[in-house]
Amino acid sequence: MTAPRTVPDAGAYRPPPDTGLEMLHVEPALVVLVKPPGLLSEPGRGPDKRDSLLLRAQAVYPDARIVHRLDMMTSGVIVLARGALAHASLSEAFREREVDKRYEALVHGRPAADEGEIDLPLVVDWPNRPRQVVCHDTGKPSLTHYRVAGQAQVDGVGTLTRIALAPVTGRTHQLRVHLASLGCPIAGDPFYGIAGDPSPRMMLHACRLALPHPLTGEPLVFESAVPF
Repeated sequence: MTAPRTVPDAGAYRPPPDTGLEMLHVEPALVVLVKPPGLLSEPGRGPDKRDSLLLRAQAVYPDARIVHRLDMMTSGVIVLARGALAHASLSEAFREREVDKRYEALVHGRPAADEGEIDLPLVVDWPNRPRQVVCHDTGKPSLTHYRVAGQAQVDGVGTLTRIALAPVTGRTHQLRVHLASLGCPIAGDPFYGIAGDPSPRMMLHACRLALPHPLTGEPLVFESAVPF
């Protein structure tokens, strides 16, 4: 078992101010939002971690239900089901891998190959949960396709490599651990990144989500511009 590089946790939960929902699509079966970085997808453990995208959405759409999650520090496209039927249908679509998810990240370093796949099984590191580690004995299969998409200059950080990502599986912290395993940790990642990283946020954004409509099966595609 090999653990990726880790740095101390980010500390207390400090969600961004509630300035309203950034909505991409709303209809009776679902609502598609852009989650800001630093906000939990759904409430965590303890009263100090209740503020979340789900509860903010339910204040406007009481029938909204969680279907999938983005890491607290990840921004981007997320879909919430509305009602039990849509929830069951969307949950099955994610379970059966009928959903296409695309991300972009800025990372330190550059992969040896400009494109390829990362096929490394992951398991929770129980003494340090929610951190994950690569384990070929007990880890769950985890597959990510990646492609180098250029470079970016970030003030106070320097030159970073832009990576386009297409996860096949959806394990906790999968993209973060997989990129760190290449020696290219995501800029601003407090779990698997570089100690003292001056990045203003974790540079990971869910930029595209394609899925079947939960009631009609019609193909739907939603996109959010990468903010870095």
